[in-house]
Amino acid sequence: MKAVAWLLLACSFPCLLMGQNYLRGEVKDEQGRLLQGVRIQLASTGTYPYYTGNLGSFGIPSSRLIDTITLSYEGYDTLRTAIDTRKTQFFVLKMQPELANFYRARLSSLTNHLQTEPVVPASVMGESYSDIMENRFIQASQYPETGFALNIDKASYSNIRRFIHNNMRVPVHAIRIEEMLNYFSYPAAENSRAFTCQTTVTSCPWQQEHQLLYLHIHAPQLQLDSVPPSNLVFLIDVSGSMDKPNRLPLLQSAFKLLADNLRPQDTISIMTYGGNVRIALAPTGGAEKKKIKAVIDSLSAAGDTPGAGAIQQAYALASHTYMRNGNNRVILATDGDFNVGQSSEKELEDLIVQYRKSGIYLTCLGVGMGNYKDSKLEVLAKKGNGNFAYLDHLGEAQKVLVTEFTQTLYAVANNATVIVRFNPSLVKTYRLIGFDNKRTALNDSTRELEGGEIGSGHALMALFEIEPATTHSSTENLASIDLRYQLPDSASFMHHAFTASNQPIAIEKAEHAYQFAAAVSMFGAVLKGSPYTKDLTLEKVLAFAEPVVDPANIQQEELLQLIKQAIEIYHPSKKRKKKK
Repeated sequence: MKAVAWLLLACSFPCLLMGQNYLRGEVKDEQGRLLQGVRIQLASTGTYPYYTGNLGSFGIPSSRLIDTITLSYEGYDTLRTAIDTRKTQFFVLKMQPELANFYRARLSSLTNHLQTEPVVPASVMGESYSDIMENRFIQASQYPETGFALNIDKASYSNIRRFIHNNMRVPVHAIRIEEMLNYFSYPAAENSRAFTCQTTVTSCPWQQEHQLLYLHIHAPQLQLDSVPPSNLVFLIDVSGSMDKPNRLPLLQSAFKLLADNLRPQDTISIMTYGGNVRIALAPTGGAEKKKIKAVIDSLSAAGDTPGAGAIQQAYALASHTYMRNGNNRVILATDGDFNVGQSSEKELEDLIVQYRKSGIYLTCLGVGMGNYKDSKLEVLAKKGNGNFAYLDHLGEAQKVLVTEFTQTLYAVANNATVIVRFNPSLVKTYRLIGFDNKRTALNDSTRELEGGEIGSGHALMALFEIEPATTHSSTENLASIDLRYQLPDSASFMHHAFTASNQPIAIEKAEHAYQFAAAVSMFGAVLKGSPYTKDLTLEKVLAFAEPVVDPANIQQEELLQLIKQAIEIYHPSKKRKKKK
């Protein structure tokens, strides 16, 4: 009997040795941020990998008292060192310079003499907006060069519409004029496979002595037969705050519209978060529309909002089904009211920037009112190499996810910026309209632009208000323009050079697109209470817009109705007097 016992003990001895040590530890970066998903290999386990969890921690069995650990994480230097497996280990990974650069506060537009001002919280009725500072006039003789970031964000316009439709004044910080301009279509003169930039100079409708310089930039259009397959992860907020008709039910209808656009070669996954994070639909082919829609219909709202943890897991799922040379994207749909885990703008920024180089894009769809966190979704979209829209009704979902499907979901350029160099002999001062910066970014000393993502076929209109110099020349160019961007899956930058000639025309003689863009800009400026258009009123904006708007264009006609409704909200006494 004793012989048998000794034999059993001898046979089990190797197993006891294998499990006798359990290595524990955590991994952070140099700023103290816990890193999830760090790849860990031990010499004792060969090539089998382990990974850190949500809190950057790990626990791994080891058969050795002294082992060798290798830690690797994209964007960080690989760390390899000997360890004592009996002790808890704390590791710090060093960030590589290219990734560290993304963490620096970046600007939406840039000049070299911007003054910093105190940061004032921007909160309205429980909603949060980034506190922004309007661009001012710049002396061209001292600072002839300026720039701004390109993107396809359009959230501000539909959010403004939501406030006006509810007979409410629009919070000043909710008004981003470049996104109002972005909302509308501006057809290009030609359908090119390369970026184009048309420029026009007109008189300024609110300042007689000034001019407007328009930059109409058009992105190349992907050919339908060359649109790559998509790997999409729908990340849907099903927390308790989403239990209202204009939140989860609206998103369910929106995602079913998107499902109708999926092709057999596309892959769709659905992840939800509300109380906990779960995979509602494992990766499924786009042909299985009935199955996809059934899962969408089955969702219900309850629980708290672990948004940060959900984002991490959604990226992990997108990485697992990653399509090389495909369109890999997480689509986050939420009111932005994260209340568990990392939830501040700075924490979310630090979280999302880790994934910027992953090849996975991010689209943010905002919904709701009262607790809508515009500032958080804006941070995620801009730092996550993505785009941002606000859905106030199903028609907007149709526009974003069906009509503008390729613009929203297929990028043709990353880190896109425009640098404009004005000719001081022709321009005394200039002011970029829109593209206003967060005060927190202005307080940072790096003074660098945050490039944006551009979708297939997107047309962008940017405006400068110019005070002409006393000298005039039709032979010299007013400005030179440098468009700078990266192609998807490319680290190198491409450049396109354009020029703006000095041949101003009256605004009344300009093409319809430019007249309409001026009307949109004027509307935004008056709602903001801009000091640069202080003589403008909503009534004057309406008088300018009425002959400009195309009544056959539903979106343009809607703008006209919004201006009229805004007059009733902002100037009710004038409206009553007029009726008498």
